[in-house]
Amino acid sequence: EKAIEALGVDAAARIEVRSFETLLMKFTKDCGASIIIRGLRAVSDFEYEFQMAGMNVHLDPEVETVFLMASEQTQFVSSRLVKEICLLGGDITDFVPGNVKERLLERVETERQKNSNK
Repeated sequence: EKAIEALGVDAAARIEVRSFETLLMKFTKDCGASIIIRGLRAVSDFEYEFQMAGMNVHLDPEVETVFLMASEQTQFVSSRLVKEICLLGGDITDFVPGNVKERLLERVETERQKNSNK
């Protein structure tokens, strides 16, 4: 949900983002979706996603999974690495949209304040 909030207005005009707490295939059926789009950064992503797609097609053969490869500029970016860079005071401008950067910086500052009050 935090990721959805962070996308904000910029993405709202172009895409629809929904959170769910059920099986993906149940969610696609509830939404009337027939395609799942998944992003891949590395071979390790593909192995996991390939297994997941196989299970999903077993659960609902009418839904197809499409894989999109990350660009060279973003294939190494992960939320874990971005958070670590931010926590250590590094610049994350090249890795996330401005509104995501602002929220992450706010969270880091909140955590620092909590830790300094202990």
